[in-house]
Amino acid sequence: MKGTFYVVGVGPGDPELITLKAIRILKKCKIWLTPAAQKDGRSTALTIVSESIDPSGKEILHHFFPMKKIHMGKEPDAEVKDAWKKAAAAINARLEAGMDVALPTLGDPAIYCTGFYVYETLLKLNPKASITIIPGISAIGATAAAAGTPLCLGDDKVVVIPAIFESDKLKEMLTQFDSVVFMKVHKSMDRLVPLLEELDLLDKAVLVERTSMEDQQVHHDLKAIMKKELHYFSTLVVRKSCSISR
Repeated sequence: MKGTFYVVGVGPGDPELITLKAIRILKKCKIWLTPAAQKDGRSTALTIVSESIDPSGKEILHHFFPMKKIHMGKEPDAEVKDAWKKAAAAINARLEAGMDVALPTLGDPAIYCTGFYVYETLLKLNPKASITIIPGISAIGATAAAAGTPLCLGDDKVVVIPAIFESDKLKEMLTQFDSVVFMKVHKSMDRLVPLLEELDLLDKAVLVERTSMEDQQVHHDLKAIMKKELHYFSTLVVRKSCSISR
C-alpha cells in the first residue's frame, strides 16, 4: 500500500489554534516536510507544531522554499520551481515506499500557501498520488479577532489582497469593497497609509503583527509605524462600515 501526502494547516501561530484533526494527522505521520523561508533557517510551522507534538522519533525533512513573487499565469522563478520539484520528489519517494508524509503549513493551506504548489508539482510527477488537505485557522480570521472586528456582516463584500503585488488597483479595491484585507504589508505601508488618509479610512484600519503569537502587536496609529520595520507576518484590515474598536 502506498502512502498519503497531507498538507496540514497549523493555524496562524498560537499552538492552541491548531485543530484536533491537524494534531491527529501529524501524530500519525512519521515523516514531516517542514518549510523554511531561509536556507538553514528554522521552520515557523515546525516551531508551532512542536508545542503540541513531540517531534522526536519523526523524520524531519527541512526544506527551503525561496520567498519570491509568484504571478499566476506566468512561469515561476527557476529557483522557486526547483524547490517545488525537489520537495515533490522527496515526498513521492516516501509515498511509493508506503509511508505517509505531512507538510505542516502556517494558517490555512487554501490561502497563499506553498503547500499547494508542492501539491500541484507532486501530481505532475505522480498523477495517482494520494493527497489530503487539512484546513486550518487562517491569519485573516485571527487578525480580525485580534482587532475586535468582523470581516463581513450582512451583504458586505470582502477582498483579500497581497499588498506587495498591487499598486494602481489599491484605491479601486478600497472604493469597491466594504472590507479589505491586505496581506504581506511589511514593505507597503509607505503606499497604504497616504492612500487610507486620502480616502478618510485611517480610523477604520488596524494592523496586526505576528497574529496570535506571544509577541503579537496590534497597531491602530498607522502613521506612527510608517517608518517602523514591520515583521513579515503583518496583516492590515480595513473595514469601512465601522471604526475599528480600540
